[in-house]
Amino acid sequence: MPLRLAVRDIAFFERPVAFARPFRFGAVTINAAIQIFVRAEIEVEGRGSAIGASAEMLAAKWFDKRPHLTPEDTIEELRRSLMIARELYLSEKDLDTAFGLHAKCIGAQAAACAKDDIPPLAAAFGPAEIDKAILDALLRAVGVGFFDGMAQNIAGIDARLSPDLGDTEIARFLADRKRLDRVAVRHTVGMDDRIDGEGGVADPRENAGARYFKLKLNGDPAHDADRLTRIGQELATLPYGYKVTLDANEQYADLSALSALIDRLDHDRALAPIASRLLYFEQPMPRDITRQTALGGLAARGFIIDEADDSYDAFPAARALGYRGISSKSCKGLYKSIVNAARAAKWSADGAEYFVSGEDLTCQPGLAVQQDLALGALIGVGHAERNGHHYVDGFAGTPAGEADAFLAAHSDLYRRDGGTVRLAIHDGDLLTGSLTAPGFASSVHPDWSSMQPLQRPTPRVFQEQAV
Repeated sequence: MPLRLAVRDIAFFERPVAFARPFRFGAVTINAAIQIFVRAEIEVEGRGSAIGASAEMLAAKWFDKRPHLTPEDTIEELRRSLMIARELYLSEKDLDTAFGLHAKCIGAQAAACAKDDIPPLAAAFGPAEIDKAILDALLRAVGVGFFDGMAQNIAGIDARLSPDLGDTEIARFLADRKRLDRVAVRHTVGMDDRIDGEGGVADPRENAGARYFKLKLNGDPAHDADRLTRIGQELATLPYGYKVTLDANEQYADLSALSALIDRLDHDRALAPIASRLLYFEQPMPRDITRQTALGGLAARGFIIDEADDSYDAFPAARALGYRGISSKSCKGLYKSIVNAARAAKWSADGAEYFVSGEDLTCQPGLAVQQDLALGALIGVGHAERNGHHYVDGFAGTPAGEADAFLAAHSDLYRRDGGTVRLAIHDGDLLTGSLTAPGFASSVHPDWSSMQPLQRPTPRVFQEQAV
């Protein structure tokens, strides 16, 4: 049964994260980043107060890829998104459900961010992170875990932001959810990652025994086809079956360029190890072009949107253009992921196949990876891209005591390797058993005293103001 609450305080913190190797995707290469943490204090009607938490990486040049912006500019956008959302959530004084509070604020957030030249995808980041922390606090106040709480629709998710669904359809979808015990890791192969030999894609020390692979593309059909041929040759040496997905991160300029690559996949025998195992193609074209371009005959290959998923109506609009799926990322909004999964289930009941995939913006061990993993395990994502174990060395930059606390509380999800606590991958899978503790997928909160307050975003100076 949904419970009403009021938010009493929201605080932001940050911690630097050094990468173990460069991660190149789209037009950017990341060597280090900032992980932000949210601490929310709420008052639950009849249950008292509770504190919840969430965490996420500030990913440069993903939420906003406009070429005139520097990577630092896009990080500042995310900081401003957080601060704008904080003011909106704290301004709501009346008791409401967790989802009701989200629904009240999400439109105002988009409007306020638009005035500050922050696009919708980046605007959604602030509410997404605050919503996770509020839900964590709510679940802790009641003393139930994420999966049981969501089955009861404790957050009060309804159809007010998705009029193509009914309230009962969402409630029934949640009530029918069964936690996935295991979620397979989909191993990312970035543009700078080694392909051949030791340290390459088929090296079990590198891919952790993954049976699923996500291959990044750069938008040049000839270059991508040649690279996929090399990757396919290596993956063909694996002693077990595998599946792949492709991700262009908006790098294909238009349908013509995309058609050239699909033609190679359909007819080039050298690409058969990839083409015959391809599950779907993720966000090939820029988000603006995506919204204006029907896939036509290409739709048979299976395409999903990711960066174009910036509102509650994005999935129905993409479906009309021939897309069959949409990504789930907790940094885009957990409630939107759940609504989209309910849509996919409803549409698939008519015989077509629609789905929600699990993608990752380098969710780090601890709160970020656990909450994102739990969300996928709730809505039925059987395999998910996981970057934290690959591009970052375990609990990098995290105090030893905090890492040890997560290891002790979630021993099925982490392991000690030498002096480092790392993600534990079991035959290519992550286990979800310990994510059932009271709260949002974590028995542990981070060491708040070890972090700095979120750096205040610098005011945006528009060109006309600078003249």
